[in-house]
Amino acid sequence: MPNSGAVTRRQLVPFAAVSATYFAHIGFFNPYLPLWLKELGYGLFAISVLTSVQAATRLFAPYGWGWLSDHTGERVKLLRYGATVALLCACILLFDLSPIALGLVLLIMFTHTSSMMPMSEAAMAHLVSQGGAFDAKRYGRVRLFGSIGFLVTVFMAGAWFEYFGMQHFPGWTVLSLVAVTASVWLLPDLKEATSTSDVKEAIWPVLRQKHVLWFFVTAFFHVLSHMGVYVFFSLYLDSLGYSKVWIGVLWAVSVIVEIAWFFSQSKWLHRLPLTGWLLVCSAAMTLRMGMTAQWADVLWVLLLAQALHALTFAANHTVCVALLSHYFPGRLRGRGQALYTVIAYGFPGVLGGLVGGLLSDRLGLQSVYWVSMATALLATLAAYKVWRMHHPLANFSTPN
Repeated sequence: MPNSGAVTRRQLVPFAAVSATYFAHIGFFNPYLPLWLKELGYGLFAISVLTSVQAATRLFAPYGWGWLSDHTGERVKLLRYGATVALLCACILLFDLSPIALGLVLLIMFTHTSSMMPMSEAAMAHLVSQGGAFDAKRYGRVRLFGSIGFLVTVFMAGAWFEYFGMQHFPGWTVLSLVAVTASVWLLPDLKEATSTSDVKEAIWPVLRQKHVLWFFVTAFFHVLSHMGVYVFFSLYLDSLGYSKVWIGVLWAVSVIVEIAWFFSQSKWLHRLPLTGWLLVCSAAMTLRMGMTAQWADVLWVLLLAQALHALTFAANHTVCVALLSHYFPGRLRGRGQALYTVIAYGFPGVLGGLVGGLLSDRLGLQSVYWVSMATALLATLAAYKVWRMHHPLANFSTPN
C-alpha cells in the first residue's frame, strides 16, 4: 500500500505543475487585464465587454471540450492543443490591434484556455478518488500549487506594472502561456479507456434530480457575486486611490488564505456535510461583498473581507468539485465538470461583466458590490435549499 501511495503522488506531480503555471497566468492576467485596457484608452463599458469575452467562451467551450474528452479519452492531447493555440494567440497581443481584432484574439485564446480547467479537474478528481471517496487532502495539496502560482504573479506583476507601466502586459501574457504550454506537454500521454455503454450514458437524468438543479442554482449565484471581484476589483481599488502595489497585495491576501485552506482543508471539511459547507460559504460571500461595498476605503476592513476568500472561493471550490464527482461519476465526470464551468462561470461571467459595466458606468463601481451582496444572498438561500434536501455527503478520506 505505501508503494501504491508513492505512485499516486508521482502521478499528481505533473498536475501540480499544470495547476501552478495555469493559475500563475490567471494571477496576473485577470486582475490586470482591466487596467491594461484602461491604459489603452477604453471606457468602463468597453472594458466590461472585453473582459466578458472570457466568460462568454465558457458558455460553449468547456462543455464541448468535456464532451470530446469523455468520448475520446484524450484529455492530455486536447490540453496540449489548447495550450499551444492559446500561446500563438497571445503573441498577437504584442501588436497594435483594433477593438474588434482584440476581441477576436481574446475570443480564440479564451476558447482554448477554457479547456484546461474542466479537463484537468476531471482527470485530477479521478486520481484523488479512492474507493468512491473524494480525497480532500490530496486534492488540496495539488490545488494549492495553483494558488501559489497565482500569488507569485499577482504580487510580482503589481510591482512590475507600478514601476514599469502596463505596456508590458502582452509580454507577461506570452511568457506565462509559454510556461503553461511547457507544463502541459510534460504531462504523461495517457488515454482513458472508453466503452460504448459509458459513452452513451446520458447526463440529463442526473440534471433532472432536484438537489442537482438547486446545486447549480447556488453555484450560479455564488460565482455571479464573485464577478464584482474578478472583473471590477482592480478598477474599484484604483478609483479609491490604491497603488498597483497595494492592489497586488490585496489580491495576494486572498490567495494566501486560499493556500492555507487548501493545505489544511482535510482537518475541517469532515466537520460539516458538503451541503452544509455550501451554505457557510455563500453566507460568508454575502458578508464579504457587504464589507467591500461599505468599507473598501478602510484598509483593515478590506483585508478582513479579502481573508474571507478562504471560504468564498477555496472551500466552496473543493466542495463543488467533490459534489460534482459524486453527481457525475465515471465517464460523466468530464461533462459534469464542464457543465459546472458553463453554468457557474460562463453565464455569471457574461451577465456580471455586462451588467456590472452598465452599473459602474451609471452609478459608480461601488454599486457593483451592493448588487453582488444581493446575489450572494440568493446563493445562500439556494444553498439552504440544497442542505435541506440533501443527505450528508461527508465522504472524505484523509490517508496518513
